[in-house]
Amino acid sequence: MSYREDFKSFIPADKKIPELTIKAVLVGAVLAIILGAANAYLGLYAGMTVSAVIPGAVMAFAFLKPFKGNILEVNIGMMGAAAGEALAAGIIFTIPALVILGTWTEIQYIETTIIAFLGGVLGVLWMIPLRKALIIKTDLPFPEGIAVAAVLTTTVGGGEKTKEEKGTGVSGIWLVVGVLTAGLFKFGQVALKAVSGAAHGIINIGKYNIGAGERTGYLYGGVAASPALLGVGWIIGPRIASFVFVGGLLGWVILTPLIALATGLPMPGTDPALTAQQAADQLKDALVLGNGNPELGAQIWGFFEIWGSYIRYIGVGAMVVGGLYTIFKLRANLASGLREAIIGIKGGQITAKKRTAQDMNFKFVFLAIGALTLPVFIVYGMISDLWAISAFMAVFAILFAFVASAIAGYMAGLLGSSNNPISGVTVSVLLITCLILLGFGVSGTGAFGVAILIAAVICCAAAISGDVLQSMSCGQMIGATPRNQQIAEMIGVLAAAPVLALVVQALDKAYKIGSPDLAAPQAFLMAGITKGILTGEMVWPFVLAGAVLAFVFILIDLPVLPVAIGIYLPFTLSVPIFSGGIVRHVTNKFIEKKYGSVDEEEVSDWELAIKQTDVKPKEKIIRTGLLLTAGLIAGEALMGVVVAFLIIGGIDFAIFNYPPILPSMLIWLFIAGLLAYIPLREIFANKEK
Repeated sequence: MSYREDFKSFIPADKKIPELTIKAVLVGAVLAIILGAANAYLGLYAGMTVSAVIPGAVMAFAFLKPFKGNILEVNIGMMGAAAGEALAAGIIFTIPALVILGTWTEIQYIETTIIAFLGGVLGVLWMIPLRKALIIKTDLPFPEGIAVAAVLTTTVGGGEKTKEEKGTGVSGIWLVVGVLTAGLFKFGQVALKAVSGAAHGIINIGKYNIGAGERTGYLYGGVAASPALLGVGWIIGPRIASFVFVGGLLGWVILTPLIALATGLPMPGTDPALTAQQAADQLKDALVLGNGNPELGAQIWGFFEIWGSYIRYIGVGAMVVGGLYTIFKLRANLASGLREAIIGIKGGQITAKKRTAQDMNFKFVFLAIGALTLPVFIVYGMISDLWAISAFMAVFAILFAFVASAIAGYMAGLLGSSNNPISGVTVSVLLITCLILLGFGVSGTGAFGVAILIAAVICCAAAISGDVLQSMSCGQMIGATPRNQQIAEMIGVLAAAPVLALVVQALDKAYKIGSPDLAAPQAFLMAGITKGILTGEMVWPFVLAGAVLAFVFILIDLPVLPVAIGIYLPFTLSVPIFSGGIVRHVTNKFIEKKYGSVDEEEVSDWELAIKQTDVKPKEKIIRTGLLLTAGLIAGEALMGVVVAFLIIGGIDFAIFNYPPILPSMLIWLFIAGLLAYIPLREIFANKEK
């Protein structure tokens, strides 16, 4: 038995308070739409998503406070937000690839809505048998689940005990400080364009004789001035953040410079296959990367082009092997969950003894999953006109969604949803989907749309399962009823699916998919994989190199997935995650010096997230850091969508075309300093006495 089966939640299992109320469900539906839009922006902008459980919890609390919503009602509102946000992730990583490939000229509303609905519902249903296997029977930390449990117990509390709890010395003000700090900084970067959002640099390391002649060597470095990514790195800790950074170093500091040295840097706008508009767009992108310096920008653009065309596929290969190995390691837990599900189908579900262990009826869940095969088959058949192949692919989509959901859930539990494990799962799914289509003799440009849309359903399912399991872990800590959470997730999907296509259309019109402000790196990755496999141009040696790398990591017992994430993310994103990990390392060292070992059993982390009374000094430091980082993540995510809608409305506050970099870096370093100082401030104050 896992210790989590006896975990004492914030609201005891034997206590019943209002939970799945009309006001909570309505707030969840509204937040599904709002934060679905927020995540659509963040994902298309940065290529990675930030879990909505924290901003969702903050907003649900704000909306429900006038109506005296309790902690479980706020949690239901948050669940709707998580479902909408996760569904957005599934859509934005796949659907824009159809525009990039030229299959669609613009985002199609009806097709996108149907895919989002089917994939989202499938993800909620598969998540139900996965809940116990991944949350209760493992020791996965679920970092954002811990953070949001801290947010909820601090801001909402337990009803009648709230006044008592105010005297514990753990102030919720740091949550507000984080929100305001990150939100204002993001507004200055994206709306005012007063300071730059990222710094890029490239240096010439000399001439070398390679093959046919002399070539120039280059090294690249960059960092995104993102408070949210600092927060992510702090939450996941120095070890995992370091592995992400190692992947970034491997891809950007070792392999890409070697290829640049061997082949030379490609230059923007010079490919004869480009249209005039595409060439102009590349030159414009290079100018932005160089902050107005065309020569520097062209070199940086060339570096990104090599990474995107070759190196990223090493991460793809590592993802495939790492994901399958993850399923293998989880086989016992997954088999246990399936056995319980089969018992439920055969003889009716055994009533759970505890309220906090009650899921939706397994018989209904599996009948619904089976029933979804028909509409998925019809959609695929109508899109492709290949009805026999669509019948097979519909069954494949339903079954493989389970595998993808299990992998995504595990990665979310390990790294947090904000590190976007979904993209790696989607890449693996797309590889397999394209190979199956090739096996059926379907290839060429006509098959692009079929492959992407098949993968989109599975991606939406995996995104929902992974992200929602994160918020279900929070529910486990605070004492929510799983069945009520699952219903709230379903409502969130129903609310978000019809709106997401409109949101992505609007973002495309405001920022343009593929531009520096809406780079959509994951969608470009999906498009590149699809085109490469179905036209016979896939860079298989790099995929195989990634697979071999993953095998080596498995043999020496090192985590594969964080390194793979680092390889295929832009280096500018790996650096701030690593920086947040460094700050957490410094915090841990101060705690260790002052109070002894910082290491705790995982159950203690869960207990700490909901602890309101008798908070020890060491616990107070970590809890303060959790609240501050939760605010940084929430503030940046919320401001991102606010600014997106300002741009959609034609409101332009831009001060500079090419904002200054130095002030942005100084502010970002100052925020990193705050993240180090604020949790430890009492230790420093005692030293001064």
